[in-house]
Amino acid sequence: MVAVLLGLAVVRAVADRDPTAPAVLATAVALCALYLTGPRLPRLRTSTGAAGLWLAALALVWLVLLALTPDGVWVVFPLFFVQLHLLPPRWGLPAVAASTLAAIAGFSWHTHSFSLGMALGPVLGAAVAVAVVLGYEALYRESEQRRRLIEELTAARGELADAEHAAGVLAERERLAREIHDTLAQGLSSIQLLLRAAERALPQQPGTALGHVRQARTTAVDNLAEARRFVRALSPPDLEAGSLPAALERLCATTARASGLAVHCQVSGTPTALPTPHEVALLRIAQSALANTVRHAAAGRAELTLSYMDTEVALDIVDDGVGFVPAEVPAPGAAAVPGTGFGLAAMRARARALQGTLAVESAPGEGTAVAVTLPCPATAPVAAPEAAS
Repeated sequence: MVAVLLGLAVVRAVADRDPTAPAVLATAVALCALYLTGPRLPRLRTSTGAAGLWLAALALVWLVLLALTPDGVWVVFPLFFVQLHLLPPRWGLPAVAASTLAAIAGFSWHTHSFSLGMALGPVLGAAVAVAVVLGYEALYRESEQRRRLIEELTAARGELADAEHAAGVLAERERLAREIHDTLAQGLSSIQLLLRAAERALPQQPGTALGHVRQARTTAVDNLAEARRFVRALSPPDLEAGSLPAALERLCATTARASGLAVHCQVSGTPTALPTPHEVALLRIAQSALANTVRHAAAGRAELTLSYMDTEVALDIVDDGVGFVPAEVPAPGAAAVPGTGFGLAAMRARARALQGTLAVESAPGEGTAVAVTLPCPATAPVAAPEAAS
């Protein structure tokens, strides 16, 4: 725009055979050269003082051109944009106003007259320049705000992903701890008890010792199967082989053979096929509760009852052991024996994960009752096994 307007002023001066044409040409070349040096001066973008000096020099040469030819008034329009771009608003707007007055005054001096129309052109040009620059700056600020918002959202998304990853790792760690406690740890504990019994029976009762060793071997085989399915995240082998009532029957029979505890299992209501997570949770809770009875209760009998209701399924494990005070159970990992104290916490976590409840009732000398209730949808009925001791 600057080049075109300067060229127009020179062509007009030459075409009109104006005696100031050489001076107009020289001034236009000087103004163009000064204008072209601006982008090559880095300080103009960082220093208001340097920008002010350059603009002052540019305005001075422009005023000379305006004094030589009235066509120099049109060059003021691109100067408006440069002034508003390089100067802060408190200096840019006064500079535009001063340039507008100079343009009006210069053109009036050449025409030796003044009219409203004569002033209207530079004023409208200044208004358009101010509106365009202010609008551009508003769009730029909005764009920068949006860019910062996108960066914040990206950072927040990264933090959320990290938090979800950490929560997933923690949840998986808790799941692994529950699975290991309810399967491998309980099985290893049973194997240890059986081998101790076999050790006590030797050498006076080799037949009894052999029976304990065989039971320990069977338990080890079952735990190996549990471990393999656990790694593959499949259902427990007892549930793969049949329904939940059948799995509980086998659990009671296995516990009775391994510990000598009289364990009775019964089913109340019409058995239905529960969702796999519900069956796994109930079986694991039963395993953990019976293991606690064998290890800590010194009980002679345990009753396991699975009750099917319209919208819930309940599992109750009751023993006639020594009992305890539930409020005095140490937190997981805080027990006197390292690695113990996780049973009740794991059972509660399993029930809570399925929006269920787990209650423990016990008192010294009065036995223990563990009751878990899970909400479940009604599904197709399945055949219930016969109750067995």
